[in-house]
Amino acid sequence: MRNLLNTLYVTSEDAYLCLKDQNIVVLVGEEQVAKIPLLTIENINYFGYKGISPALLGYCAQNGKGVAFFSTQGRFLCRSSCGCKGNILLRHEQYRIIDDSQKRLAIAKNFIIGKIHNSKWVLERATRDHEQQVDVQAFKRKTAILQELLISISDIGSIKDLMGEEGLAAQYYFSLFNDMVFREKESFNFTDRNRRPPLDPVNAMLSFGYSLLAHDCASALESVGLDPYGGFLHVERPGRQSLALDLMEELRAPLVDRFVLSCINQRIINPGHFHKQNTRAVFLTEEGKKAFLLAWQQKKKEVLTHPFLEEKIEWGLVPFVQAQLLGRYIRGDLNKYPPLFWK
Repeated sequence: MRNLLNTLYVTSEDAYLCLKDQNIVVLVGEEQVAKIPLLTIENINYFGYKGISPALLGYCAQNGKGVAFFSTQGRFLCRSSCGCKGNILLRHEQYRIIDDSQKRLAIAKNFIIGKIHNSKWVLERATRDHEQQVDVQAFKRKTAILQELLISISDIGSIKDLMGEEGLAAQYYFSLFNDMVFREKESFNFTDRNRRPPLDPVNAMLSFGYSLLAHDCASALESVGLDPYGGFLHVERPGRQSLALDLMEELRAPLVDRFVLSCINQRIINPGHFHKQNTRAVFLTEEGKKAFLLAWQQKKKEVLTHPFLEEKIEWGLVPFVQAQLLGRYIRGDLNKYPPLFWK
């Protein structure tokens, strides 16, 4: 259990929550393991299967405290709140920003600043941790270019130009991706980023990982009352969770990309975990998906120090924290949206 930004995260699968004297009482079996005053809590995010007592749900609804339910894998199930209090106002402001090109651009810039910064640090970590295995000078040249692109973002005046800058940064970043593959390079050779469908094992894993991250980001946005379909950077389309795609941009490199490289370099995934279709599309087999998902769940339990909160949290909670920070910015509680700056 963690209390972050006045939200209680209950990640113990067998925890049962009930109400006692305006306190949340957490039971595991017959044992009381925690007691948290409700006055200090604004929201409860519950990732278990035992549930929450009707008395506690009723108290939260009557006092404007949101309760969001998720599967143990993090898929959003439903949210309980007091009518539309807060959510309709928050979403209304979200839609107003979407219609304001300058406000929309300001948020979109921060998503891309976070993405390029984190991509640059993935390359810099590679030169630090694998100095004998990579071309350090080549990596330094590309990180210097990414730094220049970061500086130039402040002068960009449109979403279209911003997307062009993001695409250029991605080209420089992925041009060195294959250099960070240290094992079975013949089977896991990476030449460029391709999708719909992926044409090689590395792209198959990247696409699968991005899909998992997009679902986590959509769940996180729904948990705070934002509309995951109303994006600031990505164009809105029917059925497209544009804001989830926005939010995940800064998390792609430090979370999914590094995880995929670990799956290869630590032999979690092997060449036998893929099948190639007649269309040349490459996908993970069922066995490969199981190995990938098992390692992914372990990855989400790893701890980092969140640079804005200055607290240690699990990677699996990062999308939820970033969604809360975005919601607070939209409500006017923060001067700007703070992307995750990973190092």
